[in-house]
Amino acid sequence: MSALESTGNDAARDRGFHRRDLFKFLIPSLIGVSLFLVPFQVGDTINIGMGLMADGLKALLDGALPAIAVCVLCLSVVATLYIKLARPAWAEHGVMGDMFHVGPVWLGMRLLGAIFALMTFFQVGPEFVTASFTGGVMLNDLAPVLLTFFFFAALLLPFLVEFGFMEFIGSLVRKPFRVIFNLPGRSAIDATASWMGSGTVGVLITTQQYETGFYNRREAAVIATNFSIVSIAFSLLITSFVDLNHMFVQFYFTVVVAGLIAAVIVPPLSRKPDSYYEPVGCQLAEKRTEEVGMLRYSLLQAVRRAEKAPGPRELARNALFNVADIFLALLPLVFAIGTVALILAEFTPLFTWLSYPMVPVLELLRIPEAEAAAPATLVGFADMFLPAVLATNIESELTRFVIACLSLTQLIYMSEIGALLLKSKIPIKLWELMAIFLLRTAITLPIIAFMAHAFFF
Repeated sequence: MSALESTGNDAARDRGFHRRDLFKFLIPSLIGVSLFLVPFQVGDTINIGMGLMADGLKALLDGALPAIAVCVLCLSVVATLYIKLARPAWAEHGVMGDMFHVGPVWLGMRLLGAIFALMTFFQVGPEFVTASFTGGVMLNDLAPVLLTFFFFAALLLPFLVEFGFMEFIGSLVRKPFRVIFNLPGRSAIDATASWMGSGTVGVLITTQQYETGFYNRREAAVIATNFSIVSIAFSLLITSFVDLNHMFVQFYFTVVVAGLIAAVIVPPLSRKPDSYYEPVGCQLAEKRTEEVGMLRYSLLQAVRRAEKAPGPRELARNALFNVADIFLALLPLVFAIGTVALILAEFTPLFTWLSYPMVPVLELLRIPEAEAAAPATLVGFADMFLPAVLATNIESELTRFVIACLSLTQLIYMSEIGALLLKSKIPIKLWELMAIFLLRTAITLPIIAFMAHAFFF
């Protein structure tokens, strides 16, 4: 029996715990739940506490965020080049080493992201880079959201994952998640955080859980590519953009049903090994003895985790390193890949050519305006918002409904989620992301079409 299993069994046999330890679990976890998982009605929109903070910072900084993004992207390149060339001792190992000692491909991505940002900000260079619907979307629309959202997500995420809440929920729902999805119960938190916050928050939680030894390779890859569903707030934005606000309940119900079915069926990542991230190994002991009830056991596991939580100084240090890693390592990657993807979508016929086989499929599913809708079924691989943009030119409400639902169930889009996964330590490759995108399209499109015909009958 391993030390971890012994610890878990000891915890199960121990029927008591100190009130101080209980509060150490309850107070930070309640703060985390209130910030990440509790939706608020704000005017005509739904948001979460962390989202409200990000929106407040975005409003405060207003027009300065694109300039800040340019500075961050340039700093990433300068810092990476300096550390790789000068090789200072403080950056040889640990977090700083992982952040800046990158290979030529990732260095090229950082450089490309900075160049695209500078060209767009100063409106210098070819139009296909600086246009409002390519580089402009990345710099003026996406980058400000990512800067503010990721800033608070990285700072506040420890309240949700470091003080036992993942253990508490994971123990409670372990059996149904194992039976239905062959995943640990704690993955329910990733899905909930995505639904209430954003898909990127879900991926950040998954990445953090993998790198700290609570998910194995297969689990992390499956969770990140199947449960990082876009938020309710973004779904409302999509329905508003395609003029389907009056059908939001039917719309989101369709997205959830199709997404859950796809999560059960999509197979390609199931063959990944059940091994854990080598530097930390497995940190999870999910065995439960029959000596205590499920609720009691879940609470015991949560309290044990809270006892081992980092202190305030270490939490602050880790949070700042997380912010730096996201800003200096992730943002350049998102900017480079997102801009290239948008250029291909807007200035080349690539997605139109690729979508030709989709025309007979849409006609078979009795989707009106199939030829106009076909490119929108695949362009979401570049950016999740692009299908909605193309759908605005389609007259049929049923077709707009299908495209909007499909764009949210495909999940993998390179301008954000795809870039985040490629940058993470989760072992997943670009071709696997493409395969998952196509499989999710093939699985969810007929389901969405069937439900759309039922709603529009």
